Amino acid sequence: MLLKELYSIFIQYPSIQTDTRKIKTGDLFFALKGPNFNGNHFAKEALDAGAAYVIVDEPVNFLDNRLIETENTLQLLQDLAKFHRQQFTIPFIAITGSNGKTTTKELINEVLASTYKTYCTKGNLNNHIGIPLTILAVKKDAEIAVIEMGANHQKEIESYCQYTLPTHGIITNCGKAHLEGFGGEQGVIKGKGELFDYLKITGGTAFIMNDYEYLKKISVGISSIKTYGTENAEITGRADKLGHFLQVEMTRGTDIKNIKTNLVGEYNLPNVLVAVAVGKYFSVKEEAIQNAIAHYLPSNSRSQLIEKGGNQIILDAYNANPSSMKAAIENFASMQGDDKILFLGAMMELGNESIAEHRSIINLIDQYHWKAVVLVGGDFKNIIHEYLFFQKAEEAKEWLQKQSYNGVKLLVKGSRSVQMEKILE
Repeated sequence: MLLKELYSIFIQYPSIQTDTRKIKTGDLFFALKGPNFNGNHFAKEALDAGAAYVIVDEPVNFLDNRLIETENTLQLLQDLAKFHRQQFTIPFIAITGSNGKTTTKELINEVLASTYKTYCTKGNLNNHIGIPLTILAVKKDAEIAVIEMGANHQKEIESYCQYTLPTHGIITNCGKAHLEGFGGEQGVIKGKGELFDYLKITGGTAFIMNDYEYLKKISVGISSIKTYGTENAEITGRADKLGHFLQVEMTRGTDIKNIKTNLVGEYNLPNVLVAVAVGKYFSVKEEAIQNAIAHYLPSNSRSQLIEKGGNQIILDAYNANPSSMKAAIENFASMQGDDKILFLGAMMELGNESIAEHRSIINLIDQYHWKAVVLVGGDFKNIIHEYLFFQKAEEAKEWLQKQSYNGVKLLVKGSRSVQMEKILE
């Protein structure tokens, strides 16, 4: 089937599913394949559940005029997303980076949605499947789209740009994340920098955190650059450390004086500053920018402050890498109070650097006084230390329940696969 013909079907049935458990009447089902699943095996089930059409790339054992056969279902999904993207002339803002992508995306979406009909990545659908699905969910009434791009190896961001066709781009930072796939820190910078490479070729606009020399370096050649940072930028601000929540004092580029947030941690300062910068660039009223950021409530285990059982808990357990772990620990250590407990889950995808990076975290922990430190999983077990260690988060939960703490502060952080949030269930 020609792509234009499929697009005509998509216009009639614009809801796409890749999971038969979520199918509603009139959906298009793309039978994708992965290491542990094969959607082609569920083609009949998808039609029985109400799918209008099913796209497969392997032979099935039944005939139905609602079957669409192709050589590669994933490739067709991405091609369809590109074709849909090409129907728009609106700004498409792409966001990538080692840390803070999702928070930045959410803040920018809040700011822009105050003024424009804005579509953005839902949750963490930021990979080779989630990005095309996000693009295909953008409706005709869209005025701006915000697309989050995750990556764990080189050439990945480059491939996403081929069907996202971003007009604007943000790299939040380049830290020690996915070192195994990227091949080290310089590999991370090169991989994330593929977004800027695309903007150089297409004449797009980049928003640059001017404090980071490596971002300034890889942005050379981009025709339109807007800067933000703590100094020497078009939009500047600094963190006010009073209280648990981040407050930002704006110092240049805006009449906004102060922004109160519901985010925990000074490491969220760049995320707030770029949201202001993007809002100003797209002529959002300053009061709307301020209110949008102030009313944003973090969720899904990202920089959340939770009051539970008489204790204050910072839940930042959606993911972790050496850069974000260090920032979270240092921020927690700077908070007022003596009764502080660390619950740290292992960091994944660090390859040959894993032992050294986990040892570095132990060395950082050693610099402060804690009421207790609990380490969970991964290479924490392969390092000599004096702290409590559990193999699984459930075991750490059992230990915590026996302590009957009251009036303490807890930081809960770790890589997604460790599921540190289970400690609080």
